[in-house]
Amino acid sequence: MPCVNLMTHQREAIEKLQSGSILCAGVGTGKSITALGYFFMKICDAVVWTDEAIRGPLAREVPLFIITTARKRDTGEWQAEFDRFGFDVPLVIDSWNNIHKYEDVQGAFFIFDEQRVVGSGAWVKSFYRITRANEWILLSATPGDTWMDYIPVFVANRFYKNRTEFLRRHAVFNRFAKYPKVDRWVETGHLERLRRMITVTMVYEKKTVPHWNDIVVTYDKELYDRIMNDRWNPWENEPIEDIARACYLMRRAVNENEIRARELFWLVISRHHKVIVFYNYDYELELIKKTFRMMEELDDLNVPPEIRHIDIAEWNGHKHESIPTSEQWVYLVQYNAGAEGWNCVETDTLIFFSQSYSYKMMTQAAGRIDRLNTPFVDLYYYVFKTAAPIDRAIDRALRAKQNFNEKLFVKW
Repeated sequence: MPCVNLMTHQREAIEKLQSGSILCAGVGTGKSITALGYFFMKICDAVVWTDEAIRGPLAREVPLFIITTARKRDTGEWQAEFDRFGFDVPLVIDSWNNIHKYEDVQGAFFIFDEQRVVGSGAWVKSFYRITRANEWILLSATPGDTWMDYIPVFVANRFYKNRTEFLRRHAVFNRFAKYPKVDRWVETGHLERLRRMITVTMVYEKKTVPHWNDIVVTYDKELYDRIMNDRWNPWENEPIEDIARACYLMRRAVNENEIRARELFWLVISRHHKVIVFYNYDYELELIKKTFRMMEELDDLNVPPEIRHIDIAEWNGHKHESIPTSEQWVYLVQYNAGAEGWNCVETDTLIFFSQSYSYKMMTQAAGRIDRLNTPFVDLYYYVFKTAAPIDRAIDRALRAKQNFNEKLFVKW
């Protein structure tokens, strides 16, 4: 029978977990295997042998439901981790989009992967129904930025009857705002105690050392100012009608720059020969591919022709290609397609050709190479940016561990 040996930090976390806990740990620290270890050891009472391997037999077989992202479900990441244990218990792996299908399940164990229970929508209502009749834990690298994010978990743990009771007790709203806006929170000491009761932080001293580098490039200031000040779309030769479109076009004026793509080419040729590149938009993808092929064909490069070629593979809404196996490659990944749910230990370098609006997505993307089983100690991250106002605003938001807000930026 297959067996699993857990690492020390994973065993320590399992001893602290209980139904209703949030397992909080960074990307790549083994949250999945720890959650499954808790399920088999504490819920199914598996035998831990003298060599500390989990082999069984199981004292009881409890159905396991894993609610995760559609990407992790489809790539089979959870299934592979489950198969490592070798136990035959009923298993269902599905996405958050289908959480409503399991509202009537009773007597099972649920692992909720990635924090998606925020607000008061349909997912949260299904979450409440499930947690009333089953044991559960929640996994998250970023469990919550404000007390508002913790309301569903606090209610599911029976600390409060509902969202209304929580807000009535702890939130002081701005009476003059046009929409519900919390001015401040009260009894935060009590909230801190509740959070400590349910949060299990998995501490692991990683062997990896991240090295972050900014690459500042120029941009077409005249084009950018025309979009910003005149609200004019130079590509379609028409006025810009909404904020989202204005920000998209400002970013295009900044990102669609051959100098940026050339810097990426030279970074691969001269320093890092195997890199993962994250980008946002299709025009960035086409720019990178076009520039790389052009640079390969130039006659005046002081680089031997035989080492100019760079294999390119893609993962986006159009393609899902495998990582190349050659000696020099670039793996182009669109944020929404591949920011989570996979890993790569064949390289020590990850490049953000453009930054995401989402701090969480950037963190997830950075974790693709920072894994427990990576053979590298030093990991290199490069962030392309400019001095354009929108780039600086995005950078400020991400450094503050916040998401970039288009409406606030345009208003400012």
